[in-house]
Amino acid sequence: MRQLSLHSLAPFSAHKLSFSLPFTTGSSSPPFLRFAFRSFSIRAMASHIVGYPRMGPKRELKFALESFWDGKSSAEELQEVAADLRSSIWKQMAEAGIKYIPSNTFSYYDQVLDNTAMLGAVPPRYGWNGGEIGFDVYFSVARGNASVPAMEMTKWFDTNYHYIVPELGPDVKFSYASHKAVDEYKEAKALGVDTVPVLIGPVSYLLLSKPAKGVDKSFSLLSLIDKILPIYKEVVAELKAAGATWIQFDEPTLVLDLESHQLQAFTHAYLELESSLSGMNVLIETYFADIPVETYKTLTSLKGVTGFGFDLVRGTKTLDLIKSGFPSDKYLFAGVVDGRNIWANDLASSLGTLQDLEGIVGKDKVVVSTSCSLLHTAVDLVNETKLDKELKSWLAFAAQKLVEVNALAKAFVGQKDEAFFASNATAHASRKSSPRVTNKAVQKAAAALKGSDHRRATNVSARLDAQQKKLNLPILPTTTIGSFPQTMDLRRVRREYKAKKISENDYVDAIKEEINKVVTLQEELDIDVLVHGEPERNDMVEYFGEQLSGFAFTVNGWVQSYGSRCVKPPIIYGDVSRPKAMTVFWSSMAQSMTKRPMKGMLTGPVTILNWSFVRNDQPRNETCYQIALAIKDEVEDLEKAGITVIQIDEAALREGLPLRKSEQSFYLDWAVHSFRITNCGVKDTTQIHTHMCYSNFNDIIHSIINMDADVITIENSRSDEKLLSVFREGVKYGAGIGPGVYDIHSPRIPSTEEVADRINKMLAVLESNILWVNPDCGLKTRKYSEVQPALSNMVAAAKLIRTQLASAK
Repeated sequence: MRQLSLHSLAPFSAHKLSFSLPFTTGSSSPPFLRFAFRSFSIRAMASHIVGYPRMGPKRELKFALESFWDGKSSAEELQEVAADLRSSIWKQMAEAGIKYIPSNTFSYYDQVLDNTAMLGAVPPRYGWNGGEIGFDVYFSVARGNASVPAMEMTKWFDTNYHYIVPELGPDVKFSYASHKAVDEYKEAKALGVDTVPVLIGPVSYLLLSKPAKGVDKSFSLLSLIDKILPIYKEVVAELKAAGATWIQFDEPTLVLDLESHQLQAFTHAYLELESSLSGMNVLIETYFADIPVETYKTLTSLKGVTGFGFDLVRGTKTLDLIKSGFPSDKYLFAGVVDGRNIWANDLASSLGTLQDLEGIVGKDKVVVSTSCSLLHTAVDLVNETKLDKELKSWLAFAAQKLVEVNALAKAFVGQKDEAFFASNATAHASRKSSPRVTNKAVQKAAAALKGSDHRRATNVSARLDAQQKKLNLPILPTTTIGSFPQTMDLRRVRREYKAKKISENDYVDAIKEEINKVVTLQEELDIDVLVHGEPERNDMVEYFGEQLSGFAFTVNGWVQSYGSRCVKPPIIYGDVSRPKAMTVFWSSMAQSMTKRPMKGMLTGPVTILNWSFVRNDQPRNETCYQIALAIKDEVEDLEKAGITVIQIDEAALREGLPLRKSEQSFYLDWAVHSFRITNCGVKDTTQIHTHMCYSNFNDIIHSIINMDADVITIENSRSDEKLLSVFREGVKYGAGIGPGVYDIHSPRIPSTEEVADRINKMLAVLESNILWVNPDCGLKTRKYSEVQPALSNMVAAAKLIRTQLASAK
């Protein structure tokens, strides 16, 4: 493929995308954007947006990316869609009256990867030989290619977004290799929109990196600060030459518990940049949590900085720090509009907060902002045609949050839109009083949970003995995590049933046939504990949410998870309960097809919570306890139906871990307690499994043990088997455990020898009587042509090791 820069196309495209700007809550048909913007800067109030979703209101970028990756469209066509998106977003913000409009928050894959490209920090294995980084190198780093795997991906703080982790070491030769930030600034300027270019700050970039393979794990990433600052200076010089008057450095790591040397690196970096930044206004933006006291002092004492951005939604204690002292000559970018949830802002309350700040900072120094980038919320409420009017009035997606920010900025300077504020107050009153939000029976049941830790009466060792007598499993039992491949035919059947194009009987017959195929395959492969393959399920959270009260679902409420992958989180708006059994019909049907144990498959309460947009009118733990009670009912119904092994997935338990250490134990206590609630009432002979993926668990291993599950299966192969190191360090684990023996995120089929080698590594630190053999995760995204040989080799490896263990005795 021809080497193309990420921004080699001039923005001459036809601007086919349109967005809505609902200037009143009741607006029905939103105006399309018009392109006359010369006057916006005159009437724009002191308002700012940290960042904006880049996928498009109907996932236009996703489809353009996947078409390009599949070779169905050209690089130029992809760039044209991207240019359309960028111009529409900038002009949308200008129309909404936003003064400080960000640029360089668009990305073809990930903003951290964009920064890596800017710094030329591409690992040698990708064959980049200098020059402007183009799509071939960029997407190889992000996705891998035929010869080399992708760089590691991990969670962006405590969100469900993933970033590409930079791999750095003392020998990296940094160079200015992507001019994207400057190109996008110029692109917006050519459209008549003056923007604030956004860069990931140098300190956060290094702290979010990891030592490259072969580099000592103790290598100080911050020692590279003086090697990357010259590139930042080059970028700043180009932005200044292009006419930029503001620049935003995102430094989200400032909300973490930093050590003094890390804070010193931060001070050093911005002192070093000070002369380069002279003549520009500099904003340092933080988000996702409170700023620690020492960090606040360090940050606000910087001389060459014009303004500081704080998350005042999740960082309520930061408000107290500001009240205790804020530099008189600086701007405060007050993040009062929530960038991570979809609820309409309480405008009266936010205006009160801004007025409190006015007395400390001064009216002319307060800028109304979002708490973080709107990347983490859905794009536009106008595309939701199936939500009812009442529920819709309670919500604000990214497009609506622009209007909220502007309305607050205008009200703050005495230009309050009384009708807009009155409509907002009416919606909030309706939400508080709506009978659909409150269920007294659920609240009573949740309140009754206090006073018990909901542990099973017998310890795990005795339970495992009782379960083995009933299940009679071999040593190193084999199982899978739950889902089997979801074919196009299967998706079509679900789609047609939902659209009422096929009858319920036809749907049940089709799903039954699929389950039978999956059961037969597992028996042929000689897997010990079976699954039904989950052919009836669209998504592991949505499937349950659709059957629980208190949940609502969007049509286009997509949020980027990574690359082109988007998720559509459910909305939890009210008290949660289970009107009827959700999985018993399918699990019972599957169990009737085999004499082997069939796992009942459930998603746990913490994962349902962490992968949803959660109500903000009560503490998250209270909502989680309500979900736990609903799942408890399902667990007990499965047991009554004769299901003896029940898996309650908690894939996202670690995801909700607060960023500040002082808040982590409270979260872990209620999260682990919620899991125990789900299964505290089952018999000793019922085996409870859980599954976790995508995380580094070593720092919460004691909480995992405290979950008191009988068996835990856990992602292992993707993380260089970091998990096993915790057991090497002496942690004793007495329950069953199945660290994944192969990576399901790759189409690669592991050999029997490779899997056997992995099992032997596990046996070096774990007892053979507690070890299970299973893949890393569910098989939903794989093809049967990959799954069948991989599972065959997995079972063969388990049998090989069993034979070796028996002969060793």
